Amino acid sequence: MKKFSFDGVIFDLDGVITKTASVHSRAWKKMFDEYLHLREEKYNEPFEEFTHTGDYLLYVDGKPRYKGVEDFLKSRKIEIPFGDTTDETTKETVCGLGNRKNEAFNQVLGEEGVEIFESTVKLMKQMKEKGLRIGVASSSKNCENVLKAANLEHLVETRVDGVVSVELGLEGKPEADIFTVACDNLGIKYNKAVVVEDAVSGVQAGRNGNFGLVLGLAREENERELLINGADVVVTDIEEFGLNEIENWFKNQLSENNWNITYHDYVPEKEKTRESLLTVGNGYFGTRGVFEENCAGDFNYPGTYIAGLYNRMESKVGDRMIENEDFVNCPNWLPITFMIDSGKWFDINNTEILDFKRNLNLKNGLLTRLLIVRDENGNETKIESQRIVSMHNPHLAAIRYSITPLNYSNKLNFKSELDGNIINDGVRRYRELNQDHLTDVTEGYEDNYSWIMSKTKQSEIEIAVASRI
Repeated sequence: MKKFSFDGVIFDLDGVITKTASVHSRAWKKMFDEYLHLREEKYNEPFEEFTHTGDYLLYVDGKPRYKGVEDFLKSRKIEIPFGDTTDETTKETVCGLGNRKNEAFNQVLGEEGVEIFESTVKLMKQMKEKGLRIGVASSSKNCENVLKAANLEHLVETRVDGVVSVELGLEGKPEADIFTVACDNLGIKYNKAVVVEDAVSGVQAGRNGNFGLVLGLAREENERELLINGADVVVTDIEEFGLNEIENWFKNQLSENNWNITYHDYVPEKEKTRESLLTVGNGYFGTRGVFEENCAGDFNYPGTYIAGLYNRMESKVGDRMIENEDFVNCPNWLPITFMIDSGKWFDINNTEILDFKRNLNLKNGLLTRLLIVRDENGNETKIESQRIVSMHNPHLAAIRYSITPLNYSNKLNFKSELDGNIINDGVRRYRELNQDHLTDVTEGYEDNYSWIMSKTKQSEIEIAVASRI
């Protein structure tokens, strides 16, 4: 029998093996809409219906039942007692509502039966024939009944579901407990296991458990959300990523993936940390992974630092003078931006992002970025950039920057700069100190060359930066 590079797969149930996700969604909607109408009558609160996209996918999908109730009610700023798991379905508690949803689910399940995803079941059968281990991890307390109704029990070696979670005191998704326990039951290592999930909370759990492959199934056209939250690979159906593709991932792609830091979203509040992690350098100088278009501000901080380049400054703090030595932030060589016709210069902090991927390959030192944005006039633009710092020549760095208009034709204006108006402003608690370390700034340009000269005020180290477009 062929030896594989991975040991087994842990499948979620709803939306991955069986088509019960839609049954769950309808049951949740039935229960919540009834309860929201009750609150309208009882508390004079305006009724706002429970929706699949706006509520089910965001707050409920993939989570333990009572956690889903809690998170949805919290999103509507509704506070009710948690209650007890034995609460009657008529009781106005979290558990009462959860039990009412379960009643509605079993009613729909009994009436409609269980449909399966043929491609997933086909993969499970192939795995069984090859001796690979198979587990199911689900938040649902109805998991066993669903597997029986679908006649799939014989394919599953271990089941860790909502019932088992209560018995063992496991944390629900996005914690990894149900997946790690499933692996433990099968006797396989987490880094040799695949987690297959269709829910955001599920891929978060897969990421939190550090599994070898987190495979996301974008059943709801939610590819980007699954990538943002931890999926290594996203497909619309598992037939796109079968045994051969999984084996190739573990044999070839996993080691490459481990060399990469990748982000699929732009979160301004996290950006300064990410800029630090995405620094490119060569031992002589390093440049933070800030976007070419961004200036220093609340969310972004361009910084280039040269080894051994320090400067001392005196600052008056309170009623005394103190001396502080800083690692000097040097002139910024990154600035490149664009403008459509006579509009505004591009600013990622004030635009709609349609697609996003940023990656640093730690093996070859290449920082890449892909952005698709839409401006206030509906113009959609693809922005691509690549950045390196040379290991061969310690003084050399390069950027490749390109713009592609996707749905418009217009004049594009580009601007490239060398910015010498730089201070050390990255650490908030040091802002009372004198951070203006550069002086004697001079600049010039000729044809497609430009340059800037400056000098540190106390250590008197000259810094020259030049660029060629």
